[in-house]
Amino acid sequence: MPTPVIEVEHLRKTYGSTVAVQDVSLQVMPGEIFGVLGRNGAGKTTTVEIVGGLRHADAGDVRVLGLDPRRDARRLHERVGLQLQESEMPGRITVREALDLYAAFYSDPADPASLIADLGLAEKAGTQYQKLSGGQKQRLSVALALVGNPEVAILDELTTGLDPLARRETWSVVEAIRQRGVTIVLVTHLMEEAERLCDRIALIDAGRVVATGTPAELAARASAGQVLRFRPSAPLPPALLDRTATVTGVTDRDGTIEVHGTDNVVQDVLVALHGHGIRPLGLHLEQGSLEDAFVALTGRASADAGPDVHAAKAARRATNRKA
Repeated sequence: MPTPVIEVEHLRKTYGSTVAVQDVSLQVMPGEIFGVLGRNGAGKTTTVEIVGGLRHADAGDVRVLGLDPRRDARRLHERVGLQLQESEMPGRITVREALDLYAAFYSDPADPASLIADLGLAEKAGTQYQKLSGGQKQRLSVALALVGNPEVAILDELTTGLDPLARRETWSVVEAIRQRGVTIVLVTHLMEEAERLCDRIALIDAGRVVATGTPAELAARASAGQVLRFRPSAPLPPALLDRTATVTGVTDRDGTIEVHGTDNVVQDVLVALHGHGIRPLGLHLEQGSLEDAFVALTGRASADAGPDVHAAKAARRATNRKA
């Protein structure tokens, strides 16, 4: 087994009386896109800020590339790139100037011109930050995270606020980063984004990891089976499908048959229908989704951000002002 790039064990972080991270443990393997998924205020940003060395944990152990983010912050700075959830640049700085400035902070930076080209910003190289679109600002943010030639890139809520087209363009950028050999930690609350990009996901709720696995594995945990719907081309013989071992239930909804089952239910139903010369019209299969897994494992929708969310954010802002 390869050595994990990131190892987090029993991480805890509070802001006053507000517990932002209760108990987070996870491992990120080399070369993967690892998703940190959860509703707003679940503790995702605090977790990755600790991993990136921007905050200090109250308890727990963190190792990134074999280094302690707190003790080895300077060494880690050269090897980890961060794209933060909330960041701004001076309005009049151009794309090229921003990358040249950030490149000066590193001993062996990437070529700013190559990054500009790779991230589709060549035509905007001389454009001021304040005149960039939302998607272009995100591309620049990613470029700044990569200018130090990092081995690990942490991307926090990369596509929040973008329109669907800009979001998909940004997803392509993330996939291109992985092709450069960079391990990616992607923080998101968007189910579609996590399903599209992530190899594995840690699902965080109320400051705890409630599940870890591939998107398919998490979706499978949300549903014990599958739902098959169709209209039969001829009347079904009584109890035809009930006798099939993988079928757990059959319902006739105004001529549309709804079959609940497990394992090989689709194959078994089709064989049973074929044996009686019946074709399934308008066949539709439903399986558990990542959204289903989220609701099943947390008991609430991903968009729900209760009062604890706002308390945590306010506490974090207060901490920033004191710092």
